[in-house]
Amino acid sequence: MTTSRTLLQERLISIVKRFNDRRILVVGDAIADQFVYGAISRVSREAPVFILRHEQTETVPGGAANCAMNLVSLGANVALIGAVGKDSAGRALVEKLESGGVDCSGLLTSEKLQTTTKVRILAGQLHSTRQQVIRLDYDGSALNSGFHDPLLKSIAEEVQNVDAVIVSDYNYGVVGPEVKEAVQEKAAAKKIPILVDSRYRLSAFEGFTSATPNEDEVEQLLGKQFDGATALELEGEAMRERLGYRALLITRGSHGMVLFEDAAQPFHIDAVGPREPVDVTGAGDTVIATYTLALASGASFPDAARLANYAGGIVVMKRGTASVTGNELQNSILNTDYAQT
Repeated sequence: MTTSRTLLQERLISIVKRFNDRRILVVGDAIADQFVYGAISRVSREAPVFILRHEQTETVPGGAANCAMNLVSLGANVALIGAVGKDSAGRALVEKLESGGVDCSGLLTSEKLQTTTKVRILAGQLHSTRQQVIRLDYDGSALNSGFHDPLLKSIAEEVQNVDAVIVSDYNYGVVGPEVKEAVQEKAAAKKIPILVDSRYRLSAFEGFTSATPNEDEVEQLLGKQFDGATALELEGEAMRERLGYRALLITRGSHGMVLFEDAAQPFHIDAVGPREPVDVTGAGDTVIATYTLALASGASFPDAARLANYAGGIVVMKRGTASVTGNELQNSILNTDYAQT
């Protein structure tokens, strides 16, 4: 083991150990991820499809809620601002969040809303591993202006007590123009990092600190495919400048990550762990949670990206919507045959 790697490990671990002292605010679209498990019993006589015998249904936090759970798992104190319905999915979601330690006092609940829910059907033979066969989405109700006032009030209150803000936008209506502007104004006044994870609308979030899109999202946003590392480097840096970010972290699955930072060369980070993931569900939430928490703990952008890379390598080896613990992160830093200076 080289001296430089030992110093890097010590530096990264010291950052992880500061996670417990940080409070992070997550603003965005809370999603109920439901997993319905069933055993294949026979083929239906009504149609050429399998009949599943229901075994169990599990509801776990997804979207902004999964980001919040990842932060808690890593040791942070977390507040979540968003909106859910007073339906069964919403109640199950809030229960999981509160039992997990997330402050839900800013999570608006209303009978006028339907909780955004993604139902994944997992099937298999009696003694085999269940595999996802289809997903059924229930899109949440659109938020009108009447719902934004309590969200704006919660943002003004919470930003005063946090070390960083994550905007988790899945385009379900929570992060409208008013909410976006309020987050930006309040966080900028306090001079704390504001990180963005926007599935479809990253170009609408200019002037924030950083963002963590994946390569496919960047290609869709630009309307072009990259034909190599050189094209990615040129387009990534141009996007960072256009959005006015201090840094932009683009994730590339099994190809790792690339960090674009102001006045620095693109920084390529190799992927950690096996090349074939078990399940990538929610991996983006894990990446931005770790990246943000590291920055809030005093890490440089390269070190925050390294830690996010470790966390991403851990979570994709877990089934379902999962999270990473601080201990898992430290163990990966110490035990993975992976060196970045």
